[in-house]
Amino acid sequence: MKSLLTAAALFFACLTGFAAEPSLTLAREGNFLVIRGAQIPGGEIRINYLEAYCRAGSTDADWGKHTVVKHTSELVSLSDDARVMKLRDTLEDGVTVDHTITAGPDEVDFHLVAHNPGSTRSEAHWAQPCVRLSKFLGMDEKTAGNADDYLPKCFLFIDGKLTHLPTPQWATQARYVPGQVWCPANVPRTDVNPRPLNPLVPSNGLVGCFSSDDKVVYATAWEPYQELFQGVARCLHADFRLGGLQPGETKNIRGKIYLVPNDVDALLARYKKDFPEQVH
Repeated sequence: MKSLLTAAALFFACLTGFAAEPSLTLAREGNFLVIRGAQIPGGEIRINYLEAYCRAGSTDADWGKHTVVKHTSELVSLSDDARVMKLRDTLEDGVTVDHTITAGPDEVDFHLVAHNPGSTRSEAHWAQPCVRLSKFLGMDEKTAGNADDYLPKCFLFIDGKLTHLPTPQWATQARYVPGQVWCPANVPRTDVNPRPLNPLVPSNGLVGCFSSDDKVVYATAWEPYQELFQGVARCLHADFRLGGLQPGETKNIRGKIYLVPNDVDALLARYKKDFPEQVH
């Protein structure tokens, strides 16, 4: 009788749309946010979260001496089902950034609240979550340093069209090489990562890559966003903007990571719904 009742309950759940979907899960390992799920090629994606908070005037400045604003990160809580994580970052100037990170069946949602409790303006202007993609691409993480073998799998949008890397124009000169930065039209080109700055302006804030078998797409976006960036650890960034915080000021930032089947039109529709501010 119990098995019959269980079967009936499952059948009813399917009919009414309340069947539980397997979710991605979250873990914190050192400074890494780890997203795990059976649907992820390689089983997990690791993010240096956050790699750095940064000052303005960063495009041609020393990374350590000028740009990086030091911070500490505290794991506040992780739900029993490993789906909701709360972190608190404290910057050296006293700014706090509270992160609520929520995993779903095929996405991870980020909601950040940055607050300046001090009496002077904070110089924290932008920040970067560094998403490592070697496992997702079926590659050895030990060979990730300065690798460019993953570029043909990566994409962003130029002139409204999905464009694979390397893009037709590719910068090679900067304070630090290699890598590539794409700066949106509303952000000063003096305030981005000190890697080669691409002359092309991205059409939107979405950046991503295809799995080795092309069945799964990883993509990410943030609002407001500072830049898109291809780095030197088989990583891709959509780095978010803080813009400095006045005394007593609070700002909200939000982001998404999508891990979805390879259907670019469906991904774009979802992105446009989630980030209407970035749709032109």
